[in-house]
Amino acid sequence: MSISKAINKTLVSTPERQQEADEDLAIVHKVQAGDVDAFDELVTKYRERIYAVVYNLTSNREDASDLTQDAFIKAFQSVGRFKGKSSFFTWLYRIALNTTLTHLRKNKLRRFFSFEKMSEEDHSAGFIEQLKTDSDSDKNALMNELQEKLNDAFQKLSVKHRTVITLYEIDGLSHKEIAEIVGTSVGTVRSRLHYAKQFLQAELKDYVK
Repeated sequence: MSISKAINKTLVSTPERQQEADEDLAIVHKVQAGDVDAFDELVTKYRERIYAVVYNLTSNREDASDLTQDAFIKAFQSVGRFKGKSSFFTWLYRIALNTTLTHLRKNKLRRFFSFEKMSEEDHSAGFIEQLKTDSDSDKNALMNELQEKLNDAFQKLSVKHRTVITLYEIDGLSHKEIAEIVGTSVGTVRSRLHYAKQFLQAELKDYVK
């Protein structure tokens, strides 16, 4: 099995996601009506998810914490203009992503892709089992080496490709959600994901069966 097949999936909109969007919109309406404390519910709900995406683009915990806070401040300052044309989730992620990309362009930081995070979130099911060893100790050593190789390979991708694969593999967003966040078509998202996965597969071919 190839890396591409191992981590390939297509997430679809679910009733649960729609319910989540409706609940978020109700909270937004409360904030817009003057109950500013209600915004804390949205911060609590999405803080860790926003932080995870930002961290995987910056590989710096302090920066990720600051940028996450900045994203929520910007969202709060702009919430009065939120019309519900997209979900609050998508709108917030777009703010966080733009904030992070602006930071990266200014500072030209190295970005690292977390293979450990991929494994924890089980968005690459079967990938670890493909490592060319049966020994647990050898597998751990290879995992560390693989992380370094994956970081190196991930750096070689453009920011656009890093962004879509981070949102897809780390946070499990659907093609449609990513398209809304980055401001492009679903077809473009799929094309970027396909290229990124093929590239990573080629870069890591010596580590998988």
